[in-house]
Amino acid sequence: MGKNVYSSEVKWAVVKDKLSGELTTNEIMEKHGIKNKSQVETWMKWYRANEIYLFDQPIGKQYTFGHGPELASEDDKRERQLSHLKMENEILKKYMEIERELKKK
Repeated sequence: MGKNVYSSEVKWAVVKDKLSGELTTNEIMEKHGIKNKSQVETWMKWYRANEIYLFDQPIGKQYTFGHGPELASEDDKRERQLSHLKMENEILKKYMEIERELKKK
């Protein structure tokens, strides 16, 4: 059996679903076709540690010094960062909405 390879889009979708709190880990795994719970936990650990560059790395390539291959252009890096910030903004908006609903109760 080979290793499972997940795209960065799947990884971000899993993180987003997990942070929203609407689905359990098992439901998220089923929704995105993730085989192992530890994979979700690893992606969440990367997100919390702000190691978002790891989402774009291929299996076995753990870049740390430059946070990725030197072939990535500045535009690519900015695009990834912008995408991350947009997702983070969505998550914070959702959190604030949930918080407002809880205060009403």
